[in-house]
Amino acid sequence: MSTLKTPFRYDFVGSFLRPQALKDAKAKYQNNDITKEEYDNIVNEEITKLVAKQKELGFHAITDGEFRRTFWHLDFMWGFDGVEHEATGGGVPFNAELAVLDDTYLVGKFKAKAHPFVEYFKFLKQFEDENTVAKYTIPAPAQTYLQFIVPGNIEKTRKFYETNEELIEDIGKAYQNVIKQFYDAGCRNLQLDDCSWGSAIGDSANHDAFGIDINEFKEQLLKVNNLAIENKPEDLVITSHICRGNYHSTFFSSGAYDPVADYVFARENVDALLLEYDDERSGGFEPLAKVSSDKKVVLGLITTKSPKLENKDEVIKRIHEAAKYIPLDRLCLSPQCGFASCEIGNKLTEEEQWAKLKLVKEIAEEVLG
Repeated sequence: MSTLKTPFRYDFVGSFLRPQALKDAKAKYQNNDITKEEYDNIVNEEITKLVAKQKELGFHAITDGEFRRTFWHLDFMWGFDGVEHEATGGGVPFNAELAVLDDTYLVGKFKAKAHPFVEYFKFLKQFEDENTVAKYTIPAPAQTYLQFIVPGNIEKTRKFYETNEELIEDIGKAYQNVIKQFYDAGCRNLQLDDCSWGSAIGDSANHDAFGIDINEFKEQLLKVNNLAIENKPEDLVITSHICRGNYHSTFFSSGAYDPVADYVFARENVDALLLEYDDERSGGFEPLAKVSSDKKVVLGLITTKSPKLENKDEVIKRIHEAAKYIPLDRLCLSPQCGFASCEIGNKLTEEEQWAKLKLVKEIAEEVLG
């Protein structure tokens, strides 16, 4: 088993653009032109190629690119008892278009069972070697909590949970169970992807956060995340990636981290934070002063939303600006988010995707060592 620990000086969030062969195979499978076994074989082949590319570029974390998922978050939620979903053509309005998502809601108590993602992880783990370690990405507990309290879902949730506190307890316990499943399968690096904090900053926070006082809402997000990772094994690294939405190169919310820094930066019990910082929507680096001394910070200074390659000197300048608040030895570099949070992917090519990662590595080796 690899003993390497994330995050690395040069890193990435986890999702990658789906290759054409994968898109074609999914279309054929949905049209009943190939069997499930044939489709799964193609997925395995494409993940194998992706891992080889990650290694070729010199990265130490390997992921499956989220190639087995349609959505970065919802597919994971479907792996619990009490959750149902259907494609209705609806979704969540992003800044430039509608993010088309399956309607996902509760039909019973939220409980853990043998989670299919654990089997997905086992396939990835076989590719670990002395230079690389398998990292698996799942939506944060707060993201799952948010899914079941949004308008349109809260009414269904109330059939099974009289209070949000009861829901938080069940989500926390169910996540503890699934995290143990990952650990028992050999996972030592788990990343919690979290857009829930984006609901508590900037324009999107100019309301009573789903009928909850905004500060109480932040406490709830913090509570469910910390509950889920309570009593985790000592050698299990858990990091959190925080962004403001990433769908087909569009975004959900804007705003600086200031309103949530006292919660997630200071008090969330994760080992590192991977933070979106690719444009002015993320605000300044000042809130980094609130990050507790036991955490590393991965600066997401390279955007996945645009094919344009960043100016190297500008990125280096921003790293040094961030170092005013967190010492360089606790800083890492990555893109701000995945390249394909949902299978639709962002608006750039695979070649442009690799160029972004090469730049991340080049800058990190020069500035961070």
